Amino acid sequence: MRSRTQFILSAIPQPLHWKNQPLDWQVGPDDALTILAGEHSDWFIDPAGNHAQDNAPSALFAPPDASFILSAKVAVDFAATFDAGVLQIRESEERWAKLCLEYSPLQQPMIVSVVTRDASDDCNSVILDSREVYLRVALTPQTIAFHYSRDGAYWHLVRYFSLGNMEHLRAGFSAQSPTGRQCRAVFSDIRYRAGVLKDNRSGE
Repeated sequence: MRSRTQFILSAIPQPLHWKNQPLDWQVGPDDALTILAGEHSDWFIDPAGNHAQDNAPSALFAPPDASFILSAKVAVDFAATFDAGVLQIRESEERWAKLCLEYSPLQQPMIVSVVTRDASDDCNSVILDSREVYLRVALTPQTIAFHYSRDGAYWHLVRYFSLGNMEHLRAGFSAQSPTGRQCRAVFSDIRYRAGVLKDNRSGE
């Protein structure tokens, strides 16, 4: 297990720091990031008030730009329900959002998004036939857009929303295994650029 709390990826303009250490992690060829999450790891604030959890390993950085686009190809070794590889945006412990490639209760890969403002708003989207997909976050000072793509070229809008004013923003990558023993997620073809999308719904 690597115990470093900070590391570098060439595509990311700032160092990444761990919030919750994974069971294991590595940076491989072409700066692909692998995260191994341990058992019962998740981050979710149940709107019914039954539980709140925030122990999933997350590699986060402080974006230097007010508007930016972050994307990655995400591959997940699914084993248990809700295993996932995740792109996330985090302002605070009670205000964050995540875009997931997640294993559904029917044992199918699925796009899931969660937006949390004190309580989590959980939304299941499309079912996929693959254990890998491209995920993308596009952020401006006013808005956040989540997209997925099967080929990294044509993008489908998942969710368009706001977390309000963000003064302590972090973005990054995470893995989770809420009901399982562990989950491995690999993030490759990681890309970051300053700027905005021409149209959140255009598919570009």
